[in-house]
Amino acid sequence: MAAGSGNRAGPAPHHDTTHRGSENKLEKQFWPLAGKPVLAHSVDVFRTHPRVKAIIIVTAPHNIEHVRSDFDEPNCYVIAGGATRQQSVHAGLKAAADIDPAGRFVAIHDAARPLLPPALLSTMLATISDEVAGVAPALPLADTLSCINAQQTIDRIIDRTPMRALQTPQLFWRELITDLHKHYADDTNFTDDCGLALAAGHTIATVTGTHQLLKLTQPQDYAMLKTYCNAADSASLPAGHGMPDIRIGNGFDVHKFADTPGPIMLAGISVESRRGMLAHSDGDVALHALCDAIFGALADGDIGHHFPPSDPQWHAADSSLFLKFATDRVRARGGQIMNLDLTIICETPKIGPLRDKMRARIAAITELPLGRIAVKATTSEKLGFTGRGEGIAAQATASVILPDDADNFSPAPATLS
Repeated sequence: MAAGSGNRAGPAPHHDTTHRGSENKLEKQFWPLAGKPVLAHSVDVFRTHPRVKAIIIVTAPHNIEHVRSDFDEPNCYVIAGGATRQQSVHAGLKAAADIDPAGRFVAIHDAARPLLPPALLSTMLATISDEVAGVAPALPLADTLSCINAQQTIDRIIDRTPMRALQTPQLFWRELITDLHKHYADDTNFTDDCGLALAAGHTIATVTGTHQLLKLTQPQDYAMLKTYCNAADSASLPAGHGMPDIRIGNGFDVHKFADTPGPIMLAGISVESRRGMLAHSDGDVALHALCDAIFGALADGDIGHHFPPSDPQWHAADSSLFLKFATDRVRARGGQIMNLDLTIICETPKIGPLRDKMRARIAAITELPLGRIAVKATTSEKLGFTGRGEGIAAQATASVILPDDADNFSPAPATLS
């Protein structure tokens, strides 16, 4: 939601004239923050999240052309808002129904909250269920709460224990929240979308919010947002994250040669081999080791946990799906894979001539720069099962950088779809 005027935020921090409101002032969603507008930060998290299919930016009519120019990309739509926030949300919901009629969920987010951690969005998606109408981030309050009277003196102290500050995004079943906006179209007493659902008797689940999901409302909020961005920038993390958490994970896997002929899958490519591999999936020992290295860095189980060999849906499955899943687990937490280091241990096939093709394939699966992918090979000097040519082993190391709130992520199980 980027249609508000932002009067409480005060004057713009510089004299940019690109986006001007009705009073010829730069609206807060276009203020510069860490090299780009506040709105761009708010959009970025949704743009890169694997579960998001479309982004709808609702802005004031006088900003339509500028915003469309700034966000001219696939699956990003810019529409005009109404005179109130509620009217703007309703317009966005109607657009969502037209863009993706089959879409089940919609997240409604304030553009003035630019530092949404991706892990929080993932947790909300994992939390929503048939038992609730939606999910909202709820931040526990640390200060003592009071009611004041007309004379501006304290009337009474309120127990803060059950109190929470609700943040956005607020995630809902799309058809339900759309119907609620139709029903309450003439009622302007709601300050957020949870209020509509509660007024209709629905239940809203909560997940723990975060202080960095700060809304740019007052002038001092801008300084705090810049502080968060500076901390993230010093750690090479996207804005929206706290101080970094650097993790290292190791993976190891073994597969035995079969009596049937090859080829075999190795590091994501088909390799000529006199014998195939014994495996439940496609038997790509190299990708399996990489998966376990990533899962290890995340403390997120292992490949057998996510893709059990007892589950028939993984029979003969393409192991690139497994590695893509592991990579998405990092990104869903707001993290980045810094390096993948793979060693293949075998007498045959010879890895040297295949190394560049393997690196390129792993880079394509993980969407990482080629310079972050290492593929090495060794033999066991004719010792052990690999030395006797009975199979192939692989070991891998993954280095991952995560935001400090990544452990709040609630994982979803792997599925073939």
